[in-house]
Amino acid sequence: MRGEFADLHEVMAVMTTAFDPHYGEAWSRSQCAGILPMNGVTLMLARQAGELTGFSLYRVISDEAELLLLAVAPEHQGHHIGRILLDQFVAQASAEGATRLHLEVRDGNRATRFYEAAGFQIAGRRRRYYRGDEGEQLDALTYVKSTK
Repeated sequence: MRGEFADLHEVMAVMTTAFDPHYGEAWSRSQCAGILPMNGVTLMLARQAGELTGFSLYRVISDEAELLLLAVAPEHQGHHIGRILLDQFVAQASAEGATRLHLEVRDGNRATRFYEAAGFQIAGRRRRYYRGDEGEQLDALTYVKSTK
């Protein structure tokens, strides 16, 4: 189901538990609120029994789409919610005319295997993009997938 500004409180609760705070990958509420009204941006929610279990945030611009965030609450991980959200992103972006999909993830994040299993391929590396809270610098991997 599509999300909206009113869902940000729940989205932030999932994000703060799903992303390891050590790496600073979670977005702030103001970052999420700022991007939501932009053209092409969609927030999708996964719910079970009314409880928010996961979400995705993405944008489609012309023939390209970018998965900005995907998170599943830890207690709901391993139940295919992330895959459902990812498949929905791919299908919706394709339906809106996107032929090239992008995403970025920290090197070493276990999600790399998840994205690779879904057909995304490494397209590049941003050296020392992430900074851990102890000062270590970690690369970001950029992934792409064609919908053609």
